[in-house]
Amino acid sequence: MEKLSGKKNTAVLISGRGSNLRSLVKYSKTKKSLIRIVLVVSNNFSAKGLDYANKSKINNVFIKDSNKKSFEDRLLKLLKKNNVDFICLAGFMKILSGSFVRKFNKPILNIHPSLLPKYKGLNTHSRAIQNKDKYSGATVHIVNEKLDSGKIILQKKVKILKSESVKSLEKKVLKIEHKIYPKAIIKLFASD
Repeated sequence: MEKLSGKKNTAVLISGRGSNLRSLVKYSKTKKSLIRIVLVVSNNFSAKGLDYANKSKINNVFIKDSNKKSFEDRLLKLLKKNNVDFICLAGFMKILSGSFVRKFNKPILNIHPSLLPKYKGLNTHSRAIQNKDKYSGATVHIVNEKLDSGKIILQKKVKILKSESVKSLEKKVLKIEHKIYPKAIIKLFASD
């Protein structure tokens, strides 16, 4: 993987409301920021995060995902055109192929709503509650060729109450996601 220095031209990939995108944009405007968000990409035309990117005057693009290969080919071209050094997946509900990860060959981070390696994939909150876990949380990890299996950069946990609902746990975890994603970026690039 390519080593980077200075502020990283960053693409944020989203599929929904963009709350983690907001957190990353806020971080990118601080003096400590190691990133410059140059592109927001979504596979969902009606993603609210695209509206936010527009209002924030960040170049943003919807890519129709008719099939994985054409989606990833178009994405790679966009990343190259925008000189992207680094990708943050932020509620991006599509799995990038191993081929894409190898071709991009630069850091890709993902934020996942569980304490990996527990509960890879979807429905993390309901699984944690069903299994009567005492804690859940969020994990920021490097994306590799396997789902939610890359090197963990940062985790933070929250207590699961006996009365916890999926919705209330989701809100608690989302709050810590917003805090740890910028910290994970700092940690990832601290040695540059």
